[in-house]
Amino acid sequence: MKHGSGIFGVETEFGCLVDDEALAASGSKIRNPEQAVEAIKDHLFFESRIGAIDMHSRDMVFEPAQAGGFLMNGARLYIDAVGSHLEYATAECRQLKDLVANDRAGQRHIVRAIKELGLSEGVRVYNNSVDHFSGHTFGCHENYQIYASDEFYNLQVFQFYPFLVTRQIFAGVGRVGGHILTAGGRPNIDEMNANPVDYIWVSNVYNVIADDRIHFQLSQRADHIIKTLATRVRFNRALINPKWEHFYSNDGMTRLHLLFGEGNQNEYAYALKVGTTALVIRLLQDGLVPPDLVLAQPLIALREVSRDPEYKWLVMMADGVTIRAVDVQRIYLKLATDAYKGESEQTNWVLAEWESILDGLEKNPLELGDRIDWVAKKRVVEQYIEDAGTDWSDDALHSVDLEYHNIDPAEGLFYALQEMGETKRVVSEMDIVTAMTDPPQDTRAKGRAKLVEKVAKPKGPRDYLIDWNGVVIGSHVYDMPDPYETYAHEN
Repeated sequence: MKHGSGIFGVETEFGCLVDDEALAASGSKIRNPEQAVEAIKDHLFFESRIGAIDMHSRDMVFEPAQAGGFLMNGARLYIDAVGSHLEYATAECRQLKDLVANDRAGQRHIVRAIKELGLSEGVRVYNNSVDHFSGHTFGCHENYQIYASDEFYNLQVFQFYPFLVTRQIFAGVGRVGGHILTAGGRPNIDEMNANPVDYIWVSNVYNVIADDRIHFQLSQRADHIIKTLATRVRFNRALINPKWEHFYSNDGMTRLHLLFGEGNQNEYAYALKVGTTALVIRLLQDGLVPPDLVLAQPLIALREVSRDPEYKWLVMMADGVTIRAVDVQRIYLKLATDAYKGESEQTNWVLAEWESILDGLEKNPLELGDRIDWVAKKRVVEQYIEDAGTDWSDDALHSVDLEYHNIDPAEGLFYALQEMGETKRVVSEMDIVTAMTDPPQDTRAKGRAKLVEKVAKPKGPRDYLIDWNGVVIGSHVYDMPDPYETYAHEN
């Protein structure tokens, strides 16, 4: 059955740290993150041959030719010119388990490339969403297919904000400290000349300073969101970034691009975040959310929930009534239960776990470290404080925070917890290994991946063009407009 939010995917922007002294000692010529991510990308496409690199420019500025390409598992790996960071976009998925496995598969490819390049001593990649010291933030963006209508962005989106603002109580990844944004004015000519790509279409920027009043908060990105909805998001970050591209548009549907998200290490939190969001989008599109379910000031509520040290998580509604974030979530849960319970095993899982996590949050959130990233990270940081005999003012805590997001299972602090059986999983290691080569079997990613495999062979065709909604190889055009179809017959 086709419906809004039936197809979803996630784009993750990775952070990279380079120890140039360690690399120099190993004989490597790499000295900075830009060189490191280029080496990783080139190794995966030209040596490992996990996909077909773009021979054409997708965007003359942001994604020139050979900046990345599509993979044989249905996903896409590339370097975003803004910030020169690695980015991985999962395949189109209909099943939450496929999404999590496909996402983790991308991380394992990156880790494998680092090892095969001999860079393990000096290069580390992170699935986090904030740079504590520079003040930069980078996203883990979610995409959902929705019915393309002005009504959603003009009316229904206001009933969506309460859910997005409050879901951080179970989807937040946690962070040490906080940031304050200050007016930065327009970039000067020297700044623009030094970093021309960063300032394309930018009229105003902001400065970031540390907020020492905050020891720990739920979200890494809440301090950086300054708009509810915006089309131009560089230095203008929003909850939602409307998209109208052709490759997601089919049968009256298009892509909903959520900017306010962050990289969950915990598989359960990842799946529940996407699963609950997909159901709420359905509720909105089916007209089942009460029109008065609106926050008075969404962005203020976003930061207040993230920064509440007592976990009361109170938000003010448009009618002036103050209620708990847990209760806001329960409103959406009841609506979704009444409308969709029993339709599928996946929907039933989301509804049951949604209720379970809200019950746990209401009872004692700090007992949910096996399912919620911010709780697990807070425990790790507090254990470090105790063992080191330090306090929350210690800058070393930012490094502890960061290492929670190290994507290498042999090094990441999250993976140490997982190895000890202290996390709730939704996929197996075999699922992840399989997803490194196999795409989801129930979306167009299956058909596209077969064509990518054909192109990626050592003596494969050199005249090709690949996009989400179609592939051209020589004079053959394979049109794939419907993400629900597998297009297996095309091969």
